[in-house]
Amino acid sequence: MTFSVSYVERDGGGACLRLAGELDMSTSPELTAAIDRLTAAGECRVLLDLTDLTFCDSTGMAVFVRGDNQAAADGGWLRLVGANGRVERVLRMTGLADVLSYEPESVDPASRSAS
Repeated sequence: MTFSVSYVERDGGGACLRLAGELDMSTSPELTAAIDRLTAAGECRVLLDLTDLTFCDSTGMAVFVRGDNQAAADGGWLRLVGANGRVERVLRMTGLADVLSYEPESVDPASRSAS
């Protein structure tokens, strides 16, 4: 399965990237570039919708952490929503579910006190 990243406008500001397919060593540069474009454009609140992500290896997890560090440096955040199956299991096993305020439902963290 191929990997894709699509940008979605969010109510209330911030950016949402929908990921689909397999995020691994060969596809992670695409996500890194998308996050870099957003932060260069001044976005510091980034939501990653993982609903259609079927696989994520350690390289993909590192992109999540790097993106969160970039956003935090500008006073923002990177949050994950919608993971299921193996992707959700890996997020929980690695502890990134807690670090990146992972929510299994597609909920906008801006509607809560996410910092």
